[in-house]
Amino acid sequence: MGGEAPCFAHLREELPFGVEGTALGQLVCDLADAVVIADPAGTIVFWNRAATTLFGWSDEQAIGRSLDLIIPERLRDRHWAGYRRVMETGHTEYGGRLLEVPALHREGNTFSIAFTVTLLTRRGEQRPDAIAALIRDDTARREELLALRDRVART
Repeated sequence: MGGEAPCFAHLREELPFGVEGTALGQLVCDLADAVVIADPAGTIVFWNRAATTLFGWSDEQAIGRSLDLIIPERLRDRHWAGYRRVMETGHTEYGGRLLEVPALHREGNTFSIAFTVTLLTRRGEQRPDAIAALIRDDTARREELLALRDRVART
């Protein structure tokens, strides 16, 4: 695919196809949570079935495209500044935290997601080869929280 980092050409072959019969391959492909992996430039190199359900793009449509596909325009500058810093330093302060942000669906609407990130680094290397995110729809919980805050503010 165009824009795909050469070192990740094996990833789509190994995970969805070559290891699909293994527990790990099946887990990554069939998780109820979306798994999205992007290379150092922010190009999507892996997209599981749950990512298709969550964001509305098939893996064929998403792989090879920028993460801008799912990042609302108003958040892109902040996202890319942090992304570049993480890829240059090999360090993220978000590694052990659940992040909650708006995301962009294929139809153009935004919705709330919660996700964790993991840097994928080759043994002996400092800089990551990719970043993987495990993502779920957080819209219902976010709406409940906002409604509760509203009720508390009115009392």
